[in-house]
Amino acid sequence: MADQDAQDRNLPASPKKIQKSRAEGQLPRSRDLPHFAMMVAGGAALSVGGPQIVERLRQMLSTGLHFDASLLARPGFMGERLVDMTLAFAAVMGPIAALMVIVGIASNLASGGWNWTMKPLAPKFGHMNPLSGLGRLFSGQGLGTALKAVLLALVLGIVGALVLKDRLAAYVSIMSVPLPSALAYAGQQLMGGLMLLAIALAVFAAIDVPLQRQLWMRRMRMTREEAKQELKEVEGNLEVKAKMRAKMREMAKRRMLAAVPQADLVVMNPTHYAVALKYEEGKMSAPKVVAKGADLLAMKIRDLARENKVPVLQQPVLARALYAHAKLDHEIPAALFGAVAQVLAYVYQLRAAMKSRNLNTPDMPKPHVPPELDPHNKPGWAPEPDEDFAE
Repeated sequence: MADQDAQDRNLPASPKKIQKSRAEGQLPRSRDLPHFAMMVAGGAALSVGGPQIVERLRQMLSTGLHFDASLLARPGFMGERLVDMTLAFAAVMGPIAALMVIVGIASNLASGGWNWTMKPLAPKFGHMNPLSGLGRLFSGQGLGTALKAVLLALVLGIVGALVLKDRLAAYVSIMSVPLPSALAYAGQQLMGGLMLLAIALAVFAAIDVPLQRQLWMRRMRMTREEAKQELKEVEGNLEVKAKMRAKMREMAKRRMLAAVPQADLVVMNPTHYAVALKYEEGKMSAPKVVAKGADLLAMKIRDLARENKVPVLQQPVLARALYAHAKLDHEIPAALFGAVAQVLAYVYQLRAAMKSRNLNTPDMPKPHVPPELDPHNKPGWAPEPDEDFAE
């Protein structure tokens, strides 16, 4: 079954699955790269600060072996001496340890990138099952990891044994020289051995980093069923979002139509566009668009305006310009102030004439609209359905 499942996983991982894998803490990280980087950093630190470290260690050893009868008579002397020696050793080795920690973190980031998640720390009771543990141990990945660890230990052991065999006589001769010279010579021999071990680790790291990346991408592969299920989930989310947007547009449309009866006038292109305007002197610096629409929505605005005795003026160019450049619930553009002022003045004069029963009604104005504001002068322009009710 496992082989069959592996054969079925022939599709590359989707971005969603990769993101989910990162959230769960699964990244293509190499263990050999941090080992190599930390060994090189530690060796470099010992090489640079070797003389100072040797001198500090010599002083510590000299201080540790120096006793005074009066000091030995104090009950707490050994505890104080132990604390002092521990702090002195930490002062010597602390910077090197901190450097190796920083290098270890940086090398892990280089192989897999930064990823912060707490999910790997969560208890997984399924891993406590010994049968499933044996399955993971004898799986292809588990056997490969175990063989790689055995091979690495074997190679490092052989390199270490060869170095020790080649320099055994040198290590024995250290016993016949003074302590400062012995420490310096031992440091030189140690650096030579570390260099050979670092070369072996570098070879393993150069192989392991791309190998871990390739194995991780292979584990992330998807079956056709997984890809179909993920597509259904994405489409389901899109459908939900589309329904929510449609509901919001419908609610906004209802609010807009409810504002039509309070408008001062509606400017229309006979069949395509309608824009309802309202102006309150002293409260508004310019007329505001309270409703606008195209085609069927324009007809709805016109019918509501007539039912509520709101003047409807046929001004095709002005209606097109307002529809194209004025935003809902916003003041009209400054370039259309003059044209809108003319039609508003006409409406006010018409209302005054009707109240006084004056038969001499004013003439319909012909407002000037800048040609560049008429959308029909822009080739290819067309209104989008319900464009003002988008998100």
